[in-house]
Amino acid sequence: MSRLDELIEELCPDGVKYYQLSEIAHYSSERMKLSEATLENYVGVENLLQNKQGKILATSLPPNGNVIRYHSGDVLIGNIRPYLRKIWLANQDGGTNGDVLTIQIDDRNIVTPEFLYYILSSEQFFIYDNQNAKGSKMPRGDKTAVMKYSVPVPPIPIQHEIVRILDSFTELIAKLTSELTARKMQYEYYRDLLLTFPKPNEIILTDRQTDRQTDETVRWIKIHEMIQIKRGIRVVRKQLQEKGKYAVYQNSLVPLGYYDNNNRSANTVFVIGAGAAGEIGFSYVDFWAADDCFCFECTENINSRFLYYVLMKNKEQIAKKVRRSSVPRLSREVLENLKIPVPCIEEQNRIVSILDRFNSLCSDIVTGLPAEITARQKQYEYYRDKLLTFKSEIALNKPIN
Repeated sequence: MSRLDELIEELCPDGVKYYQLSEIAHYSSERMKLSEATLENYVGVENLLQNKQGKILATSLPPNGNVIRYHSGDVLIGNIRPYLRKIWLANQDGGTNGDVLTIQIDDRNIVTPEFLYYILSSEQFFIYDNQNAKGSKMPRGDKTAVMKYSVPVPPIPIQHEIVRILDSFTELIAKLTSELTARKMQYEYYRDLLLTFPKPNEIILTDRQTDRQTDETVRWIKIHEMIQIKRGIRVVRKQLQEKGKYAVYQNSLVPLGYYDNNNRSANTVFVIGAGAAGEIGFSYVDFWAADDCFCFECTENINSRFLYYVLMKNKEQIAKKVRRSSVPRLSREVLENLKIPVPCIEEQNRIVSILDRFNSLCSDIVTGLPAEITARQKQYEYYRDKLLTFKSEIALNKPIN
């Protein structure tokens, strides 16, 4: 029997009490002078992160008026577009605005901030919040409905044990995420190092000199000089299937649907031309490129994976050429005139071999760190939901003793 099971058996064998949120907490009614707000302590809905990822520092403050005061231990929830799942357990005092729900516990000897945060960051709460939201284009959570949400209130020792267990999951996920970030930074460092070649009459000053400093076999070309870029072929949405043999790429790296035919072979580099313009993709299998896809046809002198890595290194440069409008667009001419280095095919293959190993570690959805993070997140959510579900001892609305 686990420590939690022992506590439940000892302290609440017949179940726990459930209360509406309004019976154990309230919205902050305190106001704070704008002069007290700083970029460090002000929290607007725009700097609350999606999917329960906390917050980042504010980049601006309200122009005038007072703000709502929050305290350390309060739970702040973004009330605009609740489907974004913005929530933060405050670890400082500060100010916020009316687009953020500031929930303060009435008595922390009955409910701990950490326990209430886990309750309100659960998927069940956000499903409830979304179901009660008002508006279509810019839905807002219903403040009255939020306060009617049903909250279990087990004895404090049980709350502490549940928080301890869930904290261990979140700490592990944070550690894995930090490791993934470090691996990506390491990958990008080596990618940039391996793909940095001297232009004619140029000496590269780096902390790691390589034999390519004087390598005259590297040619700098415009893409159209060696590679053909072909636009995809339009398909009608009604021709697509939810499942099928060949993925169809149109205005995103996420397949638009599936089709019975393909017009591009495996190992093809493609760039999105409209919508998610400038996004760079690589397909290991045959696929259908729709008319907003630019596909690169490499010769035997160009390793398609090498070209993919070169384009990824120049992603920011490509993004600057995207025409910003209601539908962002990138022209084929921008890609055709991009200058890239072309070393001998043996060097291209060597670089691809190294970068593929890094890329596999960072991105492989089966064995890499992202898969591990996803698995741990699912495990955390399973145990969170299990740990926060109790047998009800009494009906709602019975006063707390």
